[in-house]
Amino acid sequence: MVTQPSNPAPRQGTRRPRYLSSPRFRLVTVWSCMVLAMMGLSARLAQLQLVVGDQLKAQAENQRQNLPQVPRAARRPIIDRQGNVLAVDRVVYTVYAHPMLFSRSREEMAETLAGLLARPQENLLARFQEQETGIQVAVDVSEELAERMRGMRLDGLELLPSQQRFYPQQALMSQLVGYINLEGEPQAGLEYALQEKLLYELDDAPLPHTFEQLPTRDGIRLQLTVDSRLQRIAQRNLEATVRQHGAKRGALIVMDSRDGAVLSLAVAPTYDPNRYYEADVEQFKNWAVSDLYEPGSTFKPINVAIALEEGVISPDDYIYDEGRLQYDQWTIQNVDYKAVGGRGSITITDVLRHSSNVGMVHIMEQLKRSTYYDWLETLGLGESTGIELPAEAPAQLKSRPQFVNSAVEAATTSFGQGFSLNPMQQVQLHGALANGGKLVTPHVVRGLVDLEGNPEWVPERPQAASVFSQETTQSVLGMMEEVVNSGSGKPARVANYRVAGKTGTAQKANEYGEYGNGRIVSFVGIVPVDNPRYVVLAVIDEPLGEDAYGSTVTAPLVKSVIESLVVMAGVPPSNGATPSPAAPAQ
Repeated sequence: MVTQPSNPAPRQGTRRPRYLSSPRFRLVTVWSCMVLAMMGLSARLAQLQLVVGDQLKAQAENQRQNLPQVPRAARRPIIDRQGNVLAVDRVVYTVYAHPMLFSRSREEMAETLAGLLARPQENLLARFQEQETGIQVAVDVSEELAERMRGMRLDGLELLPSQQRFYPQQALMSQLVGYINLEGEPQAGLEYALQEKLLYELDDAPLPHTFEQLPTRDGIRLQLTVDSRLQRIAQRNLEATVRQHGAKRGALIVMDSRDGAVLSLAVAPTYDPNRYYEADVEQFKNWAVSDLYEPGSTFKPINVAIALEEGVISPDDYIYDEGRLQYDQWTIQNVDYKAVGGRGSITITDVLRHSSNVGMVHIMEQLKRSTYYDWLETLGLGESTGIELPAEAPAQLKSRPQFVNSAVEAATTSFGQGFSLNPMQQVQLHGALANGGKLVTPHVVRGLVDLEGNPEWVPERPQAASVFSQETTQSVLGMMEEVVNSGSGKPARVANYRVAGKTGTAQKANEYGEYGNGRIVSFVGIVPVDNPRYVVLAVIDEPLGEDAYGSTVTAPLVKSVIESLVVMAGVPPSNGATPSPAAPAQ
């Protein structure tokens, strides 16, 4: 039996040298690695700064110049009649990253910026791995976010300021104000029409770092006549009406008849000018000015005023209404002929109260057609209103020979068909009934004002032409009041206020001049009758349903706006006005 010694000798080659485990050796090793790493970093830094530094700097500069930038536009702010900002230049930032200057790892910077900029972390990290400098990571960064990024002291980031047009009211007045595209070019609305007044010289001083500094750099602002409070109410109610009746579009206008100042001009559908690139191109135009429509029965009060002014009728006259007429191959009849038939002998007020087409034909038949045409030209049909908004379409009339030599042309014009105008011109014409007979120029611009509201520039406007007498307008307003009190305009009655108005339901003609099933409904109201001042017009294009008329669609809409208007404008209640709420639609 062979036994092993109790303490066998170690095998050769397994003994560890003592110096490898000594503290001094470990210290020297760690120190050597650190020196080598520092030498490597120094060499890399020297290469970036001394060898390729100029090349990288030129590359970054070239990238910044070639990448799309937010244009630096020097434009005056636009404000409403109360001083609320509608358009203003603001400071935004483009953020560039330079990974070679990061004090944190690229992974950490990607994670931090992803949370700040709402960008995928993986996408940012991949960008940081592509190159060492000049990486654009964000545009249109707000002042607030830029300040937050500065406060975090993130080395390797560069924030370049620029100016951008901003619309704080968003879609509220987009068709009025218009927008500026990314190239700094005005594309619509007042931004386009008043470009020369909005632009101003900008000195070479660096851009400020606060939003509040921009509006006061020039000190001059473009002030409108529009009231944002009333506009918001009108816009909300208009959009609700268009949506409720499945209509194609709508417009709602409120004008002060004394001077033509437009207090509200709402159009639906609308768009956000801050994100204009997401809108339908059709939404850029203000169709209340740029498009024409046949006004239908809302034009009847204008025709009655013409007949009264010419003396061919008097307010107490009677007109025979047989319900239906035949003009060669054309049949003209009242909208309710099948249900009511002819009404027989009725007053001029009844012609408007019941919206009698036949009655209007008989009224205007008493006027020479050449004289009638002269009146239409005197009222400005065929010309623009002169409002500051771009692309206004003037009314379209048949030629004088065609009108004078064709009895049916004058007949259809008597009840508002066979010619066309834009909604703004319809407001202008009814403004003449409200203000005692003067044809004022509708306008949405007060002018350029300083910070205290003092005018620096006021647009020149033609003197208002007198077209009707005070006596004539008072007679017509009395008739229109009866339309609201006991006629088709009942749904527009406002408690404690005397309202004059007229409904309209017109057939729409296609591009070939043929009338189809489409209709355009409207209502025009004037308030208060005892001291007439404000004109409110609502027009709804192609509402759906068999019961879609001026009385059922637009009269309630005008009522809702008048109820807010009289409060905002401080209109006192009318003497002798009905205290009850509006009656049901008929």
